[in-house]
Amino acid sequence: MKRKVFILHEIYGINNFIKMQATAYENTNTKVECISLYPENKIFTYEQEQEAYLHFINNVGFDAPLKLLTHKLLEAKKQYDEVILVGYSVGATLAWRLSSLPIHRVVCVYGSRIRQYLDVNPACPTLVIFPSTEIGFNIHEIKEALDQYSTVETKQFIGLHGFMDCHNPNYCHESYLQAHFDIIQFLENQQYQGGQQNEAK
Repeated sequence: MKRKVFILHEIYGINNFIKMQATAYENTNTKVECISLYPENKIFTYEQEQEAYLHFINNVGFDAPLKLLTHKLLEAKKQYDEVILVGYSVGATLAWRLSSLPIHRVVCVYGSRIRQYLDVNPACPTLVIFPSTEIGFNIHEIKEALDQYSTVETKQFIGLHGFMDCHNPNYCHESYLQAHFDIIQFLENQQYQGGQQNEAK
């Protein structure tokens, strides 16, 4: 079995956290590729959060990358038995929008803008991970909406946006371990058909 995992980064670009995630998913049967949403492969520091956000919104956004990403995923399907898409933050929102493609699995980690695209109907098993709170919206309302989809599993972990990133001020080690374990289980569970909603507290 040959598997390809694509990773979509946060507003900061392909930084050390994203590279660590790529290493965590890689094994004998699995090739991992981090896709840079920035043509110049730009990387921002955490102190540049506002600058990074504006750069993403003004130069990338949630629409422009979809065509290229769709092509990349569908081309990979011709070469691999399984194609998986994992996104973090803004990358998670893009991954959510691409979950309507006929790929194997999608994982969305704290994609807060998913709330703007609740009309998406995932065609493949999709795991959506949230922190315990987000600024500006009610996570539980979004979870309830997503839980209506038979292909979607939602999970929530103690912490703030960025809790999986050991370099981020919002890092929560226990929640990272739980979330990472659940992601690996989700990717390895061949029998998974969606429809299970859980919340870790």
